[in-house]
This record gives sequence, structure tokens and C-alpha cells, in this order.
Amino acid sequence: MKEILVVGGGFAGVWSAAGAVRAARAAGDGGDELHVTLISDRDDLVVRPRLYEANPDSMRIPLDRILDPIGISRVTAKVIAVDVAAHTVRAGASGGQSVTFAYDRLVLATGSQLLKPIIPGAPSVFDIDTLSTAVALENHLHQLPRRAPSEGQYTAVVVGAGFTGIEIAAELGARIRAVAETDGSAEAVRVVLIDRAEVVGPELGDAPRPYIQRALDELKVEQRLGRTISSAGPDHVVLSDGERIPTATIVWTAGMAASPLTEQIPGERDRFGRLAVDEYLRVVGVSDVYAAGDTAAGVADEGHPTIQSCQHAQPMGKYAGHNVAADLLGGTLLPFTPDPYSNALDLGPAGALTTVGWDRTVESTGPEAKTMKQNINTKFIYPPVDSAAALLSQAGKFSNG
Repeated sequence: MKEILVVGGGFAGVWSAAGAVRAARAAGDGGDELHVTLISDRDDLVVRPRLYEANPDSMRIPLDRILDPIGISRVTAKVIAVDVAAHTVRAGASGGQSVTFAYDRLVLATGSQLLKPIIPGAPSVFDIDTLSTAVALENHLHQLPRRAPSEGQYTAVVVGAGFTGIEIAAELGARIRAVAETDGSAEAVRVVLIDRAEVVGPELGDAPRPYIQRALDELKVEQRLGRTISSAGPDHVVLSDGERIPTATIVWTAGMAASPLTEQIPGERDRFGRLAVDEYLRVVGVSDVYAAGDTAAGVADEGHPTIQSCQHAQPMGKYAGHNVAADLLGGTLLPFTPDPYSNALDLGPAGALTTVGWDRTVESTGPEAKTMKQNINTKFIYPPVDSAAALLSQAGKFSNG
């Protein structure tokens, strides 16, 4: 029996495991010699792209409902070491024991993490990078009416005006207003968006910026650009230019890095710490290790590097899964060929916008874009559950379309 080990229970990991099973079954009797195990430190697939929304605790799917129907073994543990020479990974299980797993092929799909700095004087800084931190923010917002009245009681400061920062800033006004109404303080709600850059959405390109700016203005999201937080207190932040903003809520969204496990695999990395991979998603220089999703610096259409997003994580997982199985069975490996790049940005009550191409040409705005964004969030990114046939069929569709 040959062992495929997938580390990571996010979109890239789930689709890597499913893709490997699909490829093995398509190979016929030869595929019977493959066994797929997925290791994740949680029991759910977290729908991470939705954590800016209200009720984040509902944004998850039990992994067993996805993996059990196709016979994937699942282990709940946190991988703490990868030994590529010995072909093993070591994980810490919930009881504190250390368990070692051997592999013939490894897929590293442990994602990315937010780089959240310590702000001097800040009692707490929230984020929406993980399910637990998004739930912590949600709980905090619902506790705001119970705080002693203060000038910044219903003010939220969002640090980072990139994709995530814009989405959470656009949503926060309505979310805070819903709780502030309980004590008649809806008019006191403020959202302030801060970024070191001189424009909002610097990495989103020039074309969508006027639409984003109009939406933020419509939502009365204040902006402090070319600045960041230098210090804070229990009820305020101080910006790098000296401005003092009363606030009870700080949300950090700036800066991402690949999983630290990438550091245990020899090879080149990009500025995000992602491993360089070849066209088949094999780690360059380590032929029996593949990487998918936010751990991999793949090449997308037009030669652009892949984006740390669900849009690329899902197809990367499918290709990596197919290729590890084909690699072991002597089949044909498939070069990673994702859909042409596109984007859908939620602008909260102000709507949404979608773009196409790497120049981010605006394709749609308003209700049309909002419907597309909602379909992506609630339908398109969700894997089938409780159905082997549906999951394996989807694993064979390498396009997100």
C-alpha cells in the first residue's frame, strides 16, 4: 500500500485529498494500492472567505461529511515537523501524544496566517483570519452595549485597506449599528479604515478604485491613508501622525504569510514564504512533496503568480491531488492550468463589484455583482457533502466555472 498524506483541512487540502481519490479510482485496479490520509488540527472545513460576515460560527462544514463518503482517513492533530529525508511528518494529537506518519507522497496545504503585530497599549486587537478570532470579534461586538458609555464605544478602526480590510470595513457599520440600536446609539457608529498606502485597495488595481471609493463614501467609512497605528489605550488609538481616535474595537487585516511548516521543506520561497513549485505543483527540488493553496507559489494565467485566495486554492488542490496519485501510479500528470483571473469584492450594503483579468477591468457592479458575490460565497465555494459521486465529480472539474 502506498500512502498519500495531505496536511491541511482547508479548501486546498480537501480538494487535494478528493482529487487523489478520484484519480486513483479512475486508474482502476491499480488505484487500490493507494491510501489517502488527511491531517488537520480542526474537525471542520472553515469557509474562510466568509469570515468578514456576521454569524461566522456558521461558516464551517464538518470534514467527515466531505471525506467519509470517499473513504479518506482523517486524523485530528497539529503537524509540528516535516522530515523530507525520512518521508515522515510528526503531529501532536489532542491528548498530548506525538504521532509520526509516513508517506510516499506529501501534499502540504496548511494555508497562510495573518501577521498581526503587537500594538503598544492596546488591550486587544481583533482579526477575521480564523474561525475562532472571527467569533471573538462577533462576541465582542454584541457585548458593546454592556460597556460603560464612552466616546468611541461604537467606533471600529480597521487596519489594512486591502481586499479583506475593505470587505470587513464595508460590513462593520451595519453589524455594529444592529447592536448599537439596542441602546439607541445607532447614530454614534463610526468605521475608520487605515492603511500605510496612499490609496485604498492598492493591490486591487486602478480600475475598481473609483467604485470602491464611492461605496466607502456611501457607507460613511472614514479613511486615514498614508498612516498606521503607533500606540493605543483601553479606549483609543493614536495614529502615526499623532491623531487620536476614540475606539473600543481594533480589527487588523494587514499582512499575510504562508504556514510556518513551509520552512521545514528545503526550497525557494517567495516574499510570502510560499514554496516554489513546478507546473505540476511539485516543490522544486523535492520531488515527493507537493504544495497547494496558500503554501505554494504557483504560476497562474499570463505568467502571474497565484493569489492567496480560494479562487486558486481549490483548483490547485484538485491538480495536486490528481498529480500525486498519477505520480505514484505511473499516470499522466496534469500541468496546473487555472481559469483566467477574476475577482469579486463585497462592499456590504453598498453592493459589490467584479473584475476580470490582471488589470482588474470592472465587469459588473451593484445588484448584479452582489448576486454573483453571494452565489460565490454561499454556493460555488462549498464542496458537496454526504455524496461520494457528487464530490468525485466535482474533483474532476478543474475549472472554477
